[in-house]
Amino acid sequence: MITVPTKVTIITATYNRAHYILESLLSIQAQTFLDWECLIIDDGGTDNTLEVITPILEHDRRFKFLKRPEKYRKGLPGCRNYGLDLAKGNFIIFFDDDDFVHPDNLKTCLDVFTVNDIDFCHYQKTGFEEDRPQIGTSAITKQQAFTIKDIDEIVTQQIGLASCTVMWKKHCFEQHRFNENLFYAEEWECYIRLISDNLRGVIIDTVLYYNRKHANSNTGEFFRNNPVRKASKKDAILFVFQNLNKKQLLSPSLMRYFIQQSLAFKEYNLFEQILNQLQLPVFEKLKWQIFFVTLPLRLSAFRKWKKIKNT
Repeated sequence: MITVPTKVTIITATYNRAHYILESLLSIQAQTFLDWECLIIDDGGTDNTLEVITPILEHDRRFKFLKRPEKYRKGLPGCRNYGLDLAKGNFIIFFDDDDFVHPDNLKTCLDVFTVNDIDFCHYQKTGFEEDRPQIGTSAITKQQAFTIKDIDEIVTQQIGLASCTVMWKKHCFEQHRFNENLFYAEEWECYIRLISDNLRGVIIDTVLYYNRKHANSNTGEFFRNNPVRKASKKDAILFVFQNLNKKQLLSPSLMRYFIQQSLAFKEYNLFEQILNQLQLPVFEKLKWQIFFVTLPLRLSAFRKWKKIKNT
């Protein structure tokens, strides 16, 4: 049995979500594990969020409402970094202001830490739009260890390490913060950077988080080709590539993955930027250039073959 200090810091960034945030905070207040603080970091909102949440602030001192100082850049990364600098907990977790969490979220994660010598615990989430989904059991039926050897699955998002589906030991953030120049995919970039420092975790199959899908979310804006979100994803891809290359973690399959991703960012010359990071011999560089140029044709042929196969 591993003895684990048990205070948790929950960091919730908020911006003009008065119509959603109370439901989120009430789900935090309903946690069966009680020793936590929730830092609500306002990103300069102009709606009546503070008015809406004042009753819960007055009756539960575990909640603290704070304005993001100017020294932190506007956006999710700046708010989360401010929260990290204030955090008093031994564990860190990020919840969004428009979602809600399973009442056993914190307890289940801490139980995993109690029996495993790990740095993080990753659980599952499910999305919803209008109708709130039914809360299921918190029982764990499957878990797997995760190490740096499995990082390809995080990079390619076969394992969806979303910002709000991981509990971390606080020490993980001693040398790392979110990149405040990113406005989309900032958690993907940050979490890969953390895990590439050889952190160890456990992945459980339990759904402990419920994320609301709506057009005004960062993800919704990205899939509507919002230029700020798209440019940020391009930057995040390049940062991840640079980090993995520096740490000699670029496998051939990851190299192919990054080149395939760069197809969607031709207007930013992402492929050329990736290739320039490698300083390859002429023949090797030519090989990847041919791979990139012929990739659309090969992908199209593969899709047609797959469609024929399934008919």
